[in-house]
Amino acid sequence: MELTVNIWTILIASSLTALVTGLGVIPFIFFKNFNRWWLSIFQAAAAGLMLGASHNLIQEGAHINPFRTFSGMLLGLILIVLANHFISNRSDVDLGDLEGGDARKALLVLGIMTAHSFAEGIGVGVSFGGGEKLGLFITAAIAIHNIPEGLAIALVMVPKGTKIWKAGFWSIFTSLPQPLMAIPAFLFVTFFTPWLPVGLGLAAGAMIWMVFAELIPDAYEGGASGAAIGIAVTLAFAALLAFQEFVLVF
Repeated sequence: MELTVNIWTILIASSLTALVTGLGVIPFIFFKNFNRWWLSIFQAAAAGLMLGASHNLIQEGAHINPFRTFSGMLLGLILIVLANHFISNRSDVDLGDLEGGDARKALLVLGIMTAHSFAEGIGVGVSFGGGEKLGLFITAAIAIHNIPEGLAIALVMVPKGTKIWKAGFWSIFTSLPQPLMAIPAFLFVTFFTPWLPVGLGLAAGAMIWMVFAELIPDAYEGGASGAAIGIAVTLAFAALLAFQEFVLVF
């Protein structure tokens, strides 16, 4: 049975990729009490997941246009540094159950993931412009790696006091640009295609900065050893890649 690709197809597919992001909070339904050592490990795991996501974005963007991907990375670095400077100079930063430094970090992560979702939404729309099979494959791939991205958001928010359902809401919120961008990208595929590697590089650049400027230093503050943090980062990175490959193959 052949699928008729139209605006409703794109809307349903891209909306599903956004909703799937909320599944990242599921582990926290079973694990609710955290000491400082585990907080360190969670921060390191979030760093590993974000590094893995950055690797995927750079790989995808470079395959399309390496120079635009590189330019996007530099732009992402500049924007995240400016955003961090702006938020750091505000004394009234809060985000639901989080306040102060915890709210600032969570806000930066949410901002990065939201920017990332614009590029993913364009990817869904552009891929359907190339045909039904390509569109479904790219949609499935994005939905699959949205789950660990939702987990990365939860790892930053839940252990610091955010309720699980709120973390799930914020995870889905960061993916809302996907259905918003997928439809215009499908309708105007020729215009949006050149911007896709820029968007992928932008999100990757911002994520890499976040990993080394915020998440890794936070992990060390929690009391875990460098060896334990290194193990957590590496395992999370490897788990993200393995999860994506396993699900897409089967």
